[in-house]
Amino acid sequence: MTHSTLSAPDTGSVPTVPQRSPATLAAPAAAPEHETARGADPRRWWALAVIALTQLVVVLDGTIVNIALPQAQLELGMSDAQRGWVVTAYALVFGALLLLGGRIADFWGRKRAFMLGMVGFGAASLYGGLAQNTVDLIIARGLQGLFAALLAPAALALLTVTFPSGRERNTAFAVYGAVAGSGAAVGLLLGGFLTEFTSWRWCLLVNLVFVAVAVLVGSFVLSESRAPGRARFDVWGAVTVTGGFGFVVYGLTLAESGWLRVDTIGCLVGGVALLVAFVWIESHVAEPLLPLRILRNRVRAGAFLVQAALGALLIGSTMYLAFHLQLVLGFAPLVAGFASVVMTAATLVVVPLFTRLLPVWGPRAMLVAGPLGAACGMFWLSFITADGSYAVQVLPGLLLVGAGVGITFVPLQNLALVGVAPADAGAASATVNAAMQLGGSIGLSAFALAATGAAQTATAAGASPAEVLASSYGAVFFTAAIVLVLGAIVAFVCVRGSKEELLPSHA
Repeated sequence: MTHSTLSAPDTGSVPTVPQRSPATLAAPAAAPEHETARGADPRRWWALAVIALTQLVVVLDGTIVNIALPQAQLELGMSDAQRGWVVTAYALVFGALLLLGGRIADFWGRKRAFMLGMVGFGAASLYGGLAQNTVDLIIARGLQGLFAALLAPAALALLTVTFPSGRERNTAFAVYGAVAGSGAAVGLLLGGFLTEFTSWRWCLLVNLVFVAVAVLVGSFVLSESRAPGRARFDVWGAVTVTGGFGFVVYGLTLAESGWLRVDTIGCLVGGVALLVAFVWIESHVAEPLLPLRILRNRVRAGAFLVQAALGALLIGSTMYLAFHLQLVLGFAPLVAGFASVVMTAATLVVVPLFTRLLPVWGPRAMLVAGPLGAACGMFWLSFITADGSYAVQVLPGLLLVGAGVGITFVPLQNLALVGVAPADAGAASATVNAAMQLGGSIGLSAFALAATGAAQTATAAGASPAEVLASSYGAVFFTAAIVLVLGAIVAFVCVRGSKEELLPSHA
């Protein structure tokens, strides 16, 4: 479930309503009361439709594959570790390259980056849909993440320059946010429908329809724009952060076979070394991908860590939910999609309510209560059994998780950008969503370790195959609950200050 904020220039502060998605972006600064000036591009609403469609594609691709994975694993004969990489490859590459993609779009040309990203995303989807083995599918998912990291920031920047001010700008971002908020649910339902009535391959091939429409219409209605100044790209920063997280995630995957293996230790040490090199590079280059001053604010750093915990939940644990519904409870893919979307529905219900309560409660209370509520839901899910019912063992947990996620999202974007200089607004907002994707990548690897350990224990105890699966998925949900509790502790420690300091827009 999850979920790309990008480097649109000077986006300013964000509204209190967050968007539920790995591609949620910085919203515009408060607009004046007047409408967009006369002489605005008459094609701007068509441009909004194309950009919203792009956002839908990027968001739903984070969830649509989850429902299809059981069939894909069976057909391609992939191992459990390889199955995880189908999801991890997309999230890891997407999250690691978001900041670089935003800078490329700003200086190379936003329309040009949008078109290249869209065509590349379509080509990667075609490659994945026609994959004949697991390696092909994993590579295709990584390529999807690569082009999404170029496509999503370009789309946000185009939206920002197409609607520069006024009520039309607020309307445009409201539409964009609504698409982002519903994209995960669309992915679950569409993935279930396509998997059940066609093939899992259509969960990737369906992107070609979206791409064709976006490229055809976008070529006529989108206008080119670039950021002023000379382009400087922090390529080494992008290489080290991508390689660092990649080695760490791969090392955790190898740890399933033993922590003391040479390759496990080598990958983990190498990954940490690359991340240290990334920090050094960012402190010395003229135009860093991630200005380190953004991380020095304790409140903001806490928000990033909480977002990473949510990424582990929404991207990591929900894959195992899809497997439990289909492989243990025997749900058809479409039914599993409907059963999963309850969580998203709960999120969408609580967000408007707690948005109104934000000035009353303050962000700290919500950023502690939200993860704890979601943790209670995951703890409930950890007691699933092979012969348990959805209504008793799954549904209550999903409602709690969805509500907790919604409560958490309400203050999160505000805290990520509070006190950020205008020049750093894009980078800070991108970091929030990169944290979600990277948190999801690491979370998937950690959950795989928990699942493997529980499965080995259950097998040794003579459990049936269904009981082994239920035990392993329950261990995943319990681990996710621990991660969320840690996120709540981080929020309690890091988010300090008065409501006026944390929410200047409400002062």
